[in-house]
Amino acid sequence: MVLQFVKETIFFFMTMLGILGNMSVSVNYMFSWWGGPEKKPIHLILIHLAFTNIIILLTKGLQKTIIVFGLRNFLDDIGCKIIVYLERVARGLSICTSSLLTVVQAIIISPRASGWRRLRPKSPWHILPFFSFFWIFNALISVNLIHSIKSTGLNMSQLKNINHYCYFTLESQQIKWIVLPLMVLRDAVFQGAMGGASGYMVFLLHKHHQHVLYLQNSKLLYRTPPELRAAQSVLLLMLCFVFFYWTDCAVSLFLSLSLGDSFLMVNIQAFLTVAYAVFSPLVLIHRDGLIPECWHAK
Repeated sequence: MVLQFVKETIFFFMTMLGILGNMSVSVNYMFSWWGGPEKKPIHLILIHLAFTNIIILLTKGLQKTIIVFGLRNFLDDIGCKIIVYLERVARGLSICTSSLLTVVQAIIISPRASGWRRLRPKSPWHILPFFSFFWIFNALISVNLIHSIKSTGLNMSQLKNINHYCYFTLESQQIKWIVLPLMVLRDAVFQGAMGGASGYMVFLLHKHHQHVLYLQNSKLLYRTPPELRAAQSVLLLMLCFVFFYWTDCAVSLFLSLSLGDSFLMVNIQAFLTVAYAVFSPLVLIHRDGLIPECWHAK
């Protein structure tokens, strides 16, 4: 009981830290968006990513908050459906938005003679159709949860996998074999695009590094362009995403294959589900100095 309380308390403070970090990032880029001379597509994507992270933290942390403060379960059947459905949609949005961020940043720093340069968004508003597609697509492939999520305060006879105050009922095999391939296809396509764009950015940054070394050897001064500094931040974000995503997949696979649930592994998986949403704004704050910039904008 003591270990459980400590775990839930740490989880609660991680959630609060992540929400505050994402709010700081979104407010900063909103100031840059409305007050800056140039509206950048990357800023719009980062605002959407921060908003997605906040949804994940709120939906995942709500049940933990109930447990930490010893509150009675106020989530009825409809409340459970909304919370778990929004969490699943937001996790899909996080994958899609992170992939879009990487691809757009790779296009922005591509050489002028490159064919990729033609795909550069001429206006930040050209990004909005992608957001609409992401929301509709992830909402559709998660719609099966509306039927299968129940509150633990209701009938427990069909209990399959309990998660504090909400649980999953058994689904039909037909629905499972429709939804699961779509989720796997989504993750494969968007992570494949993310990996390709990240590799391309690493190649361009390596060429830039060689150019800088040449200029330094020639005793010429050279400053890193803002686009390349932003690319370095995006690459660090993507490394963070890939690490937490695949570690979560490995732990989930271990738990599904093991005969009994390990208390340690279950807790590790609980932290991994929100780790990217918590640490991604901290990466941006550390790399780009967003807090001082935000206060200066005020």
